[in-house]
Amino acid sequence: MRSLLVIRMENIISDPNQAASGLFPEMMLEENGYQVQVADGDSSARVLRLLGAADAAVLDLPIEEIPEWEKLLSQSRPIPLLWWCSQQTASSSAEACETEIAIDGILTPSMRDRELHWALHFAAKQCMERQQWASERKQLQSRLEERKWIDMAKGILADMKNISEAEAYDLLRKKAMNERKRMVDVATAIVKAHQLLQS
Repeated sequence: MRSLLVIRMENIISDPNQAASGLFPEMMLEENGYQVQVADGDSSARVLRLLGAADAAVLDLPIEEIPEWEKLLSQSRPIPLLWWCSQQTASSSAEACETEIAIDGILTPSMRDRELHWALHFAAKQCMERQQWASERKQLQSRLEERKWIDMAKGILADMKNISEAEAYDLLRKKAMNERKRMVDVATAIVKAHQLLQS
């Protein structure tokens, strides 16, 4: 991970002493050998354009603004998201921390080079795990949805033909094989046809 994108709202740059003391994330990251692009959070088009070359994004934002950016960035391209936790960005109330935020790591102005390296390394690992969990969750939801259609179709066939649900399942499976379709597609067609006839 070498190229980082820092996203900052303009109102964060209100303290001139902050720039003089080197408390901006890009200064610390560049000192440690990272390539850094800085994007004004008011220009989402520019942020998305710069995101293409970035290995991770560092959000120099108040914590309550992170969910909006996390959503925008994850729709564009899933990359590790780190929060720059400084005096300016961490001034929110504790309730803001209770929201569901998909942050992979935290960087602070007091980090040394090794701490920074490991924080970025673990953020990349956390991002990969988060993406894997999201993929598995999506697959499980899809399977549950398919199971729902198949169960409804089984019930309809069992009632209409006066057979057991096991026999209805076999009938549904055979119909899917004969039509060379997925079982869920046949089940969905049966349920929708039944609903249409009932209305």
